[in-house]
Amino acid sequence: MTLPPPSPMGAPPASGGDRLDFEIHPNPRPVAPAERAARLVNPGFGRVFTDHMVTIRYAEGKGWYDARVEAYGPISLDPAAAVLHYAQEIFEGLKAYHLADGRVVMFRPEANARRFAASAERMAMPRLPEQVFLDSLRELIKIDREWIPTTEEGSLYLRPFMFASEAFLGVRPAHEYLYLVTASSVGAYFAGGVKPATMWISQEYTRAAPGGTGAAKCGGNYAASLAAQAEAIEHGCDQVVFLDAVRREYIDELGGMNIFFVYDDGSLVTPPLTGTILPGITRDSIITLARDEGRRVEERPVSLAEWRADARSGRMREAFACGTAAVITPIGVVREPGSEFTVGDGGTGPVTESLRRTLVDIQRGRAEDRHGWVHRVL
Repeated sequence: MTLPPPSPMGAPPASGGDRLDFEIHPNPRPVAPAERAARLVNPGFGRVFTDHMVTIRYAEGKGWYDARVEAYGPISLDPAAAVLHYAQEIFEGLKAYHLADGRVVMFRPEANARRFAASAERMAMPRLPEQVFLDSLRELIKIDREWIPTTEEGSLYLRPFMFASEAFLGVRPAHEYLYLVTASSVGAYFAGGVKPATMWISQEYTRAAPGGTGAAKCGGNYAASLAAQAEAIEHGCDQVVFLDAVRREYIDELGGMNIFFVYDDGSLVTPPLTGTILPGITRDSIITLARDEGRRVEERPVSLAEWRADARSGRMREAFACGTAAVITPIGVVREPGSEFTVGDGGTGPVTESLRRTLVDIQRGRAEDRHGWVHRVL
């Protein structure tokens, strides 16, 4: 997973050591067990938060310090905090799961740690040591274990993020940062089961340009996608698909997911990581699993014209989007100004279904983990 080189200003160096001792400050007013159980019945996605969060501070010349697990709650921020004016911010997203034997695991957290460090470099922010990143996740999971749903599709969604907290008005990398991790109990992403999505091809908006921040997981990329997503909803679609910013011809990715195409010979194609596309961990996992099955996987540009023609001719049998939250989402209909086309029969294809089942079974401990992706926490 590669990212563009850092900005000319460069990034502040990581410091403070590869390990930090976390002070544990239990929430003095945790949610009562009965209330917690009620919230876990149908938590949805990103609305139910646990009792605690992690905070770590950074200061230039001092490095990372004051690592804490403390009560979840509001944070104090100066109105001149650099993030509010210059958007120096990055984040990650991953999940922890209960396995049938009672263990609690995470899926490929080291890949999230590496991507977080790469995003920090691109945004001229200090690199959080990967071990500190991993330790912060484990500490939060340990104290909030009871918030992990035990339902079939339930999990604990972990949101590590970092932003420039220094109070100043000036365009330069900040000298102070705050790193946090929050946790959210989540249920099935698709109520009633996985359903094919309808996609809108954005002709007016683009997500990222060469040399920009498209390969970094920063909030600005998602903010830039919202107008296009609103346009998609206006046209009765579930998600937006962005074209490349230079020629407006090739498929880049969705507002928050990568994309794959499945052909009649069983092979898969996905757009290459050239710096405008987020290097998804689910994307990387799918490429590996497909090749394990003996499928040919190409990373190459796919034009909208090719997608349209191959879907209509039947050469392209399936298409799907992928990401941490939904894992794999089949694509049924693609809509563009003045026309639309259907991929395959408009349903969930066998390759899409098989890859999703295999990946979820590995995450849930129901299938062999041949690549060492599942990391035990408890």
